[in-house]
Amino acid sequence: MSRFYRDQSCARQERDLAEFAARAGYDVVGVFKETGSGAKLDRIERKKVLALAQARKIDSVLVTELSRWGRSTLDLLNSLRQLESQRVSLVAMSGMALNLSTPHGRMMATFLSGIAEFERDLISERVRSGLAHARARGRKLGRQLGDRPKSDRLAPKVMDLHAAGESYRRIGQHLGLSKNTVAGIVKRTRTQL
Repeated sequence: MSRFYRDQSCARQERDLAEFAARAGYDVVGVFKETGSGAKLDRIERKKVLALAQARKIDSVLVTELSRWGRSTLDLLNSLRQLESQRVSLVAMSGMALNLSTPHGRMMATFLSGIAEFERDLISERVRSGLAHARARGRKLGRQLGDRPKSDRLAPKVMDLHAAGESYRRIGQHLGLSKNTVAGIVKRTRTQL
């Protein structure tokens, strides 16, 4: 049995989950606290829980609420499918258990899929509307021709290393640039002189 949540201060949730697990008769394998941004999809603690599921060391994941496991409907649904492939259910403290191997779980997954599609369509529509509004106001979108903030910032360092006899590849490795970007900086700088 595992627990997962992300609040910066998890003491109350941890206590509530421990009480819930004891009442339900779950053996707690681990407690996982995600403290990073909820918007990030790269959630290290959740990956640890999924690794436990893959290793067949857990059969359920206990969370305070579904939003603590999935940050969007699509994210929740995808992670539920990962858990289901390992025969692990997700249990929210509200008592809602999502197990995609049961008819109730599959019905909930179908419902969540519809919501996820609706959510994607709304986001896409908002983005298109915002872009159209910005264009109507004369705003130029995207990187503009000749706009190279990182290259321009690193040009003096590139030229110093080039003057010291370093190869384009070594300069790129040192500064975190591609060999072609380094070559472009050197070429532009030479033509400007």
